[in-house]
Amino acid sequence: MQTILILDHGSQYTQLIARKIREANVYCEIHPYNKIPEITEDVKGVILSGSPYSVTDPEAPRTDISGFKGKLPVLGICYGAQYMVNISGGNVEKSKIREYGRARLEKVDSSCILMKGVEENSQVWMSHGDTILSLPENFEIICSTHDVKNAGYKIKGEETYAIQFHPEVHHSEFGSQILRNFVQEICHCDCSWTPKSFVETTIKDLREKLGDDEVILGLSGGVDSSVAAVLLNMAIGKNLHCIFVDNGLLRKNEFEDVLESYKGMGLNVVGVNAREDFYSVLAGVTDPEKKRKAIGAKFIDVFDRESAKFSNAKWLAQGTIYPDVIESSSVKGPSQTIKSHHNVGGLPDYMKLKVVEPLRLLFKDEVRRVGKEIGLKDELISRHPFPGPGLAIRILGDVTEEKVKILQEVDHIFISGLREYGLYNKVWQAGAILLPIQSVGVMGDERTYERVVALRAVESVDGMTADWCHLPYEFLADISNKIINQVKGVNRVCYDISSKPPATIEWE
Repeated sequence: MQTILILDHGSQYTQLIARKIREANVYCEIHPYNKIPEITEDVKGVILSGSPYSVTDPEAPRTDISGFKGKLPVLGICYGAQYMVNISGGNVEKSKIREYGRARLEKVDSSCILMKGVEENSQVWMSHGDTILSLPENFEIICSTHDVKNAGYKIKGEETYAIQFHPEVHHSEFGSQILRNFVQEICHCDCSWTPKSFVETTIKDLREKLGDDEVILGLSGGVDSSVAAVLLNMAIGKNLHCIFVDNGLLRKNEFEDVLESYKGMGLNVVGVNAREDFYSVLAGVTDPEKKRKAIGAKFIDVFDRESAKFSNAKWLAQGTIYPDVIESSSVKGPSQTIKSHHNVGGLPDYMKLKVVEPLRLLFKDEVRRVGKEIGLKDELISRHPFPGPGLAIRILGDVTEEKVKILQEVDHIFISGLREYGLYNKVWQAGAILLPIQSVGVMGDERTYERVVALRAVESVDGMTADWCHLPYEFLADISNKIINQVKGVNRVCYDISSKPPATIEWE
């Protein structure tokens, strides 16, 4: 499969590069700068991402580009552009004034393939503290802004290009065009990475990989595990056994509702009540990472126990998607681990099942397009993401059955309200958080001292970045009033207006 390799130096925009390239129907992968995979014949080009580091910093990422520079097309973005100049004898120094924000291209070399279709005076987005002051002799300028003469360059005799601005962000008007020029015109990718091709290839690969083996899949009711289940069912049919575990951390009535939704889909689904198992391992645990790991370990225990009922089961299927993989990887400096994911990182040695993850390389919006391709119902495809650890990471502090019930009621009012007001499909993800504090209130003539909840609703495409939703005041007022009046133990409601970054979507 034709692949564009993206080497991550830690930029907050690295995932956006991948998103833009995949929008051009070209497959790409992100790897840490110091863990470069084998450059096979499938690799058609390499992109060097930006970085929070200065190239003059002694601890700055140093990528070994000798294995592909001059042999494959290369595109350096921001730090990537400065790094290639720096190691080639050019002059890169810290900017006297940080160059951040909107700028305009005053000069564009329209004869350069990378800049094909890019108009002069078009807007670009700068975000760097270094500036390329002078280029090596064999480097030629392909674009400039008013303040940045060497805004882009090409190395003579090579398919090596670089730009100091970020084409992957929305603010760069012709950014998508530049990236398409690179992957289509320079790397000569055939742009065949589509939902249809993914489905066909994945089913073929699953059949070859799994053969006649039986597979166990943990269903969550969300789009990821549902799409994974249908793909596996199309590949191996009756050899797929789906298990939906009630971990006591689901939304209100979700266990019954999800089991009902899978009727008629031709899936073998078994429901397992394991609430007490999960409550017991979470008792007294307050640290978010320990919660996630405790839940992940218990999930494995449950599946290990259930798998014993299927003597020929050799695989555990999971709905892991690409953001899970990216956020769980860690190298020194860039791509630092934000949080661990219960379904990333493999299984313990004692468990005999091997892992199969059909969606491991897809972003969330790509999963939804694949779901549509294979005929999933719209209401299932459009379901908001829900964290694997469930409400445990929306209860700050220790988890108890009482707290879960309170949060389930609050969450039910919030999500139901979004549907009633016609806002549900305008929101990418929403939920409620139970805070570990109490506040003074007044109900009737009596003083109360009860719990505080926060509501969270964000807009996003794939979860890598997100902005808070500007929900109508009338809606928020109505929901707040219903929560306080209907949920015993809550007397204050807040609304979270933080974006990702710097905040995460979940609180833990």
